[in-house]
Amino acid sequence: MSFSTSHASPDPAAKRGLRHNYLSFIEDTAQTLGVMAPTGTLGIILPLLIAKGGNTTWITFSITLIAFSLILFCVYRFSQQYASAGAIASFADAGLGRWVGVIAGWCYVGAMGFGVASVAPSSAYYVDLVITQITGTPGTIMRGALITCAVIVVAALIAYRDIKLSTKLMLAIEFASLAAVVLIIALAMFHNSAWIDRPQLRLEGARLPGFQYALVFGFMTLAGFESVTALGAEASHAKRTIPRVILSCLIPIGVLYLVVIYCLVALARKNGMIFDQLNAPFDTIARSMNLVSLGYVSSLGVALSYFACTLGSMNAGARVLYSMACRRQFAPRFGVAHPVNATPYRGIVLLAGTGIAIPVTLLVLRLSLSDCINYVTQLTSYGFITSYFLVCLSLPFYLYRRKALRVFDLIISVAALLILTVVLGLSVFPVPDAPWRYLPYLFFLFVLSGVGISWRYLRRDSPTNEEMTECNSPEGISSLV
Repeated sequence: MSFSTSHASPDPAAKRGLRHNYLSFIEDTAQTLGVMAPTGTLGIILPLLIAKGGNTTWITFSITLIAFSLILFCVYRFSQQYASAGAIASFADAGLGRWVGVIAGWCYVGAMGFGVASVAPSSAYYVDLVITQITGTPGTIMRGALITCAVIVVAALIAYRDIKLSTKLMLAIEFASLAAVVLIIALAMFHNSAWIDRPQLRLEGARLPGFQYALVFGFMTLAGFESVTALGAEASHAKRTIPRVILSCLIPIGVLYLVVIYCLVALARKNGMIFDQLNAPFDTIARSMNLVSLGYVSSLGVALSYFACTLGSMNAGARVLYSMACRRQFAPRFGVAHPVNATPYRGIVLLAGTGIAIPVTLLVLRLSLSDCINYVTQLTSYGFITSYFLVCLSLPFYLYRRKALRVFDLIISVAALLILTVVLGLSVFPVPDAPWRYLPYLFFLFVLSGVGISWRYLRRDSPTNEEMTECNSPEGISSLV
């Protein structure tokens, strides 16, 4: 499909798509780093993994990294041949048809939507912690709710304004906050002479429950590496740039996590730290070396990292909704970009609204901020796992139709599907206690409702020419197969 861009004065509708060839490699990288939130992961998720996995955490995370490498291969192969704002949904649609694409789309929107509702409270949690440390005033549910709302509103305003502004801010946040955390780890390792930790190398205390938890929860450490594919309509030379971003982010960050896991376990042994009893492990490590100010910086870095994740999740989720609207799978007005900012502003507003409603409702029901984060993060994980599953399943069919399928492609796809099946199974069996046992059903109802909405719009007559122009302008879609 080709579009003409030689009009002397383009009609107003053509200006209402996303900007074509707008983002550089660095800006695309910032989107992936924003959603992956490496500093936030180092500050919250890795300590939780260590609390459950102990000396075996590094080996179980290595398995997670191998699994994500297989998923990466499938996403990478798709991104080399297909680019649009639809990201995962477009890949599944290209491989297995419209309805699989619809399901994948709603799973991915769920991952990003619930992601906003979980990472914004994570940011608020660390901001609230710093306020408590400085003022001595204990945190309250009201304060947590207000900070959560502020994080989402500010992120939504930036996402609404300009995608370049979003990416530059995310990149600055992640580099600055990562530098503070890595500095704390390096100083602590020298201070404690903890380079050789024999219990870890010998896998002392290995047990199945810890392995199971680490394998399932560990999937949240690297999820989001594919979010750059949602910029397929805006990235410069998308079929070259996006695959490079995917390769350059996941493996280096995974190796960084592996090194930090080893260091944190060694430091915990040297200093008698118990990670599931610590609110801010890097702050604790910094204080053990009398570096109180650096501890504050690390906590603020984690808060800002999750703010960047909130921003990145809105960017990706809104663009998938935009693409689905263009495909007549969602309300057509969501397939129109802002006439000046060229952002999918209606999707951003929708994600911001639900991102506020979910955590605030849970907080009003007297749940703690940490419980709110944990429950909604579990829903987010279902979105990522099912989206990845559908993409890995779709790849062989897509390549076969293009006469590009290799035996190696098939082997990698099957291996990724097997691992994802195991992870999904371990996340629901054995059946956990309430309310955890109800979360898979809640996510299923969300996807079912989304598919119902898409069915309703697909049953309607073809959209008007104006709607098709708005969606299919060169600014709106980078590349279609």
